[in-house]
Amino acid sequence: MAQRAATIVGGGIGGLAAAIALHRRGWRVEVLERAPEFTEIGAGISLWPNALRALEVLGLDRTVRALGAVEATGGVRDRRGRWLSRTDNAELARRFGHPLVVLHRADLLRALTEALPADSLRPASEVSAVRDDDHGPVVEHPGGESRPDLVVGADGLRSAVRGALWPDAAGPRYAGYSAWRMVTEPLAAPPSEGAATWGRGERFGYTALPGGRMYCFATASLPAGAEVASGTSQHGELLRRFGDWPEPIPTLLASVPPDAVLRHDLYDLPPLPSFVRGRVALLGDAAHAMTPNLGQGACQALEDAVTLAHCLDGTPDVPAALRSYDLLRRPRTRAISRRSARLGAVGQLAWPPAVLLRDAAARLVPERAALRSMTAVLGWTAPGDQVPAAGTAATDA
Repeated sequence: MAQRAATIVGGGIGGLAAAIALHRRGWRVEVLERAPEFTEIGAGISLWPNALRALEVLGLDRTVRALGAVEATGGVRDRRGRWLSRTDNAELARRFGHPLVVLHRADLLRALTEALPADSLRPASEVSAVRDDDHGPVVEHPGGESRPDLVVGADGLRSAVRGALWPDAAGPRYAGYSAWRMVTEPLAAPPSEGAATWGRGERFGYTALPGGRMYCFATASLPAGAEVASGTSQHGELLRRFGDWPEPIPTLLASVPPDAVLRHDLYDLPPLPSFVRGRVALLGDAAHAMTPNLGQGACQALEDAVTLAHCLDGTPDVPAALRSYDLLRRPRTRAISRRSARLGAVGQLAWPPAVLLRDAAARLVPERAALRSMTAVLGWTAPGDQVPAAGTAATDA
């Protein structure tokens, strides 16, 4: 079989992972990224066992684990700092084969780009048009036209590929709350446990990064596009909202450089009727953007990447392979997206009686039951694995 070519639109985690998976199967790949370089800024990322299993397929799990940190325990606290639930990372690893690893997004992007030939990476290459006709797909970009055997749209929430070939698809929908993300300076005595603290319409979480740094994130229920008060920075807004929350939150905020706070309104995508059109497939946020409440956005993109490559392996019929990819990925990602949205709605509750009931219910759930409820998400097994993990069905638990 002649070498096949793939054009991946978008140089984020999912796009690079798809390029690696295809390259290692003999495809000629190019990754078109509109930014002037392949990088991420300012925030951490949680890689759960299913993501590490996908990275294992790519041969990168050990590399990535060496770049990250593994906490002993984590969990959820109430507004007064009392534990509502806790999770033992050793038990997580025992059940699902890998621990939860947290690292900086820039470190993960660097590991992915280094796994690809340098000449396959094409920064400053914003796509101007995508079409799929009788002669195959065409992608127009500053370097000219690409006419590959396969196009992968991995260009995020506001995907140009999705807009071109799914013009009638519903656009992103606002989740009802905004998020802040930040990384502290190295701490002399970083917290030994990670936690998410639930308040009333607000949350604040933190988890360890290598080198004594902590990745922190916060949410608040706000109208889309809401601005902070005039003369107030995003860091100042965080101090106003969370400065009197239980330790270590005030200490962590004091250790964040004032200009290092990122804020984004959170969106997800309504379900698409299909992730594929002819020889074009959507992947990651371009296909199924979800809220970050389960920490599964990048994890699902990694699953997409290795599943796509598996479906294409050994068959010349690209449209048929993409239909198989769609059947495998769409039900699963839809279920996880819905579950993440529900968890976010619970975490953002603001009516005091509802908050009291939520916190009381969380205290009653045993750790083993909580881990068992995550089996449908974390127990995913890559296509082609000999021994499937229990509970991998795409159920909406």
